[in-house]
Amino acid sequence: MLQIRWHGHSCFEIKDDITLVTDPHDGKSIGIPAPNIEGDIILVSHDHYDHNSVKTVEKIGSKVVRDERKRNIYNVVIRGIKTYHDENFGDSRGENIIFKFLIDDINFCHLGDLGHILGEDIAEKIGDVDILFIPVGGNFTIDANYAWKIVNLIKPSIIIPMHYKIGGLSLPIDTLDKFLETSIFKILKVGNEIDFEKSDIPNESEIWTFTL
Repeated sequence: MLQIRWHGHSCFEIKDDITLVTDPHDGKSIGIPAPNIEGDIILVSHDHYDHNSVKTVEKIGSKVVRDERKRNIYNVVIRGIKTYHDENFGDSRGENIIFKFLIDDINFCHLGDLGHILGEDIAEKIGDVDILFIPVGGNFTIDANYAWKIVNLIKPSIIIPMHYKIGGLSLPIDTLDKFLETSIFKILKVGNEIDFEKSDIPNESEIWTFTL
């Protein structure tokens, strides 16, 4: 059994026997509670303060991944794909790593702070995706319109929006509503966390929304 728990912004905890954490923030810098977890594996998509607070979630022995190199850590297969934080090939905000990782035979993809539409070449590198974590808030990342174009390109089974405006968040980005209002898929409100296994992956795409 796997569990996904949201810690706000782009920080998720994916846990079975090990705990993997994506893009940790320190809470206070962006106006929301800090993650209260310790990661065995910590993925950092880029080196901006709202995504790289490793010290907030690390423990002795934590493995921190910041690059594209394929590796196997605690039987989690991880590989990165270089993209950009903007539409100018990184000139404005730098590079961004998309992380594809396999846990319990489930393919996860975390887009980090992707700032541009994806081409077919990147989509092919990403391959099959069961669960896609995708930014939707715009301004610093892709917006709802671009997010839907990427969803239609990747065709994941489960879409988990992230990096959008919530209560207390100090960043000037859009709320989740702009993404959801054009959805043709079933929307499942899962609260702060959800437990599931491979057999729970739906045949038709659906959206899982989390709350803090």
